[in-house]
Parts: sequence; structure tokens; C-alpha cells
Amino acid sequence: MSDNAATPADPTTATATAPTSPGAAAPEETTPPTSGRAPAKDPLRGSRTSGAWAAVVGLGILLLLLIVFIAQNTQTVNIAFFGWDGKAPLAVAVLIAAAAGLLLATAAGSLRILQLRRRVRKGKRS
Repeated sequence: MSDNAATPADPTTATATAPTSPGAAAPEETTPPTSGRAPAKDPLRGSRTSGAWAAVVGLGILLLLLIVFIAQNTQTVNIAFFGWDGKAPLAVAVLIAAAAGLLLATAAGSLRILQLRRRVRKGKRS
């Protein structure tokens, strides 16, 4: 093998050194060849267990905040809704309203997901 370019000792610093003519574009840098092995997996990558742990910690913090909210809002309030009239602790009333809002948002989101899935299935058929 007789190349005009010298071979560098360290392949990680190799760049193309072919001679260029005055009108030619500059040569692009080359990447060092890989040994054919897949890159090593990151041992600290996310996993299902780490996701579950993060969810447990997040829900624990949320539960602690919820307990503080309930403890600080124990006064009784009058509630009227479509002819129903009653008294309940403020925290309970707010939590019921939040749960109802969450259910409505979940229902709307689920309907939209179903609509998009139908549209994708219809698009695959044609």
C-alpha cells in the first residue's frame, strides 16, 4: 500500500488529508472506524424500576401536601348543587370538585385518543 498521506498513530484524531485542487471543496472530517461492536449501554440509564421509584416518591410528596391541605381546611361550608343543599368540610368539597374535573378531563382525552386511533387505522387501510 502506497498512500501519499501519512497514517496518524492515533485513529481517533484521523482526518482526511487528500490533496485538493484549487476549485475543489475542502475535505470533510472522517469519523474513526468502529470495531463492529454495539456501543456499551449506559448503566445509569432509566428503567421501569427507576420510573416506578420516581412515581412513588412523587405520589408520596403529593400525599403529604394533600394531608396538609386537609388539616388546614377543616371548616364546614354550605354547598348547593342543582337543588341539593348540604354542609361539608371545605377540603372535602374542593377535593371532590378536583376529582370531578380530573374525570372529565380523562374522558375528553380518552375520546380524542380513540378518535386519532380510528383516523390512523383508516389511513393504513387506504
